Amino acid sequence: MSNILRAMGALGFAVTLAACGETPVERATTGALAGGAAAAVTGESVLNGALIGGAIGGIAPCVANPNAAGCF
Repeated sequence: MSNILRAMGALGFAVTLAACGETPVERATTGALAGGAAAAVTGESVLNGALIGGAIGGIAPCVANPNAAGCF
């Protein structure tokens, strides 16, 4: 149960940071850093966390608001 709570906290933190940045590349970079850090905290693969965080950071704001700056 403790790992689930830590993972949920890390995921919330990562999602919050993934919204930072003006371009998809900046958001993907922030997401990758946050995802890697969250994975390290929860004992998961840092590479997988960075890849998932980068993907979420790069596309999530454009999915939520296709007219956002930097979205195509």
